[in-house]
Amino acid sequence: MNYKGELMNLFRSDDRGFTGLEAAIVLVAFVVVAAVFAYVVLGAGFFTTQKAQQTVHTSVEQTSSTLEIVGNVYGTGSGTGAVGNTITYVNFSMGLAPGGTAIDFSKVAISYSNATTLETLSQPDMSSATIQQPATGGWAITGIQNAPNGDASTASPLLQPNEQFSISCKPTHQIIANDVFTIEIKPSAGAAFSISRTAPGAIIGVNVLY
Repeated sequence: MNYKGELMNLFRSDDRGFTGLEAAIVLVAFVVVAAVFAYVVLGAGFFTTQKAQQTVHTSVEQTSSTLEIVGNVYGTGSGTGAVGNTITYVNFSMGLAPGGTAIDFSKVAISYSNATTLETLSQPDMSSATIQQPATGGWAITGIQNAPNGDASTASPLLQPNEQFSISCKPTHQIIANDVFTIEIKPSAGAAFSISRTAPGAIIGVNVLY
């Protein structure tokens, strides 16, 4: 047997290998896989960034109030001006804080509280008229300044920039002298706005509350 010849056949040179076309196919496959992977990673990053931005904007919207008091808060006494009356109505004007978005007051909830009482004041039916007088245990918009259409009588309950709503609250229990109370205005979106005041020791017909 020719063992030498067989051994030479085992170690003979072989010209077979990758051609240029095969190498190109492998390279393209690697590039495609890398591109798809990069697209997935970037897409996930963009989605995460958008969700983070949305969360921040929502948080700011929920924690910052867009309402502010315009002028003083007044308490109207139940009598004709004699000392010793109780306060029946709490009156104040509200506007939007700079940069604030419009607020629909037909969807606003207002509550009244003191040391012994907590009540949600009833909301008026604004389907027929926005300007009304509050019922006992309720609140209402009693006046509108700077209405967008120039006619307060036909203005909507949507508080818009530069517009002011005069609000009157009539708690079920009248406010006595030196009573500390809080009125909280809760929009449908955004943070609640609180007004804390103290009734004067001697209540007259119209009282500026501090």
